[in-house]
Amino acid sequence: MPELPEVESLAAFLRTHASGHVIARAEAASFAVLKTFDPPLSALTGLTIGDITRHGKFLDLSCGDLHLVMHLARAGWLRWRDDIPDKPVKPGKSPLAFRLVLDNGSGFDLTEAGTQKRLAVYLVRDPMLVPGVATLGPEPLADDFTVESLAAILKERRMQIKGVLRDQHIIAGIGNAYSDEVLHAAKMSPFKLASSFTPEETATLHEAIVTTLREAVDRSAGLAAADLKGEKKTGLRVHAKTGQPCPVCGDTIREVSFADSSLQYCPTCQTGGKSLADRRMSRLLK
Repeated sequence: MPELPEVESLAAFLRTHASGHVIARAEAASFAVLKTFDPPLSALTGLTIGDITRHGKFLDLSCGDLHLVMHLARAGWLRWRDDIPDKPVKPGKSPLAFRLVLDNGSGFDLTEAGTQKRLAVYLVRDPMLVPGVATLGPEPLADDFTVESLAAILKERRMQIKGVLRDQHIIAGIGNAYSDEVLHAAKMSPFKLASSFTPEETATLHEAIVTTLREAVDRSAGLAAADLKGEKKTGLRVHAKTGQPCPVCGDTIREVSFADSSLQYCPTCQTGGKSLADRRMSRLLK
């Protein structure tokens, strides 16, 4: 799933390649992808793309008085094309979900692998009309995301810290991969209760959040959209590295599996050498 660093890099890529261009056409290739109906997609034709921003994991293309807001979900991606065929897209079973064509013939496709179609496109007059955007928590790379604001988030929240970091209503932009990376950098168990954090631990977690995300954004800076997935995979230390040695201590990276996801961690760095129970229970194996 694209998370804050990848979406930030996609926004930067599109600012270079799409901002200032006129939209020739916008087409939905999937009946499920377009979540709004007023205004219609045809309203984009002839509009000039202005600034391109990010809200959590949402991309926001400003087009005149309208905003084209996109969420790539778990299996979606943006594929830039320098030359898009003139032939209109047809709804079908292909991975193609949405296409935007610019005045010079270039543009991008939104594609989604798998059978669970969650990729979403919204055309709105205000991005706050998108439910997922309106309910986002604070941006972790914003200046006002301080140690004190993080402490207020954690206080009295009896949730595992892994869940807090992944919840977009609590903190925007961090998903399964970077929550693993943040907790490894902070040397904290993913099952630690948020309400149990001391001031010192909160400061350590804040530093890990900001540093991990900024480093990932910096690594992706200037890359083409097609190269971002590979860079993310290369830059991860523990996520999706089950069975490999921890790059810090050399211990074997372990995994906890759930119904539709998994987390990875280093026992030596994060849990005092103990293995976490590989089930939904939030306790350590005795």
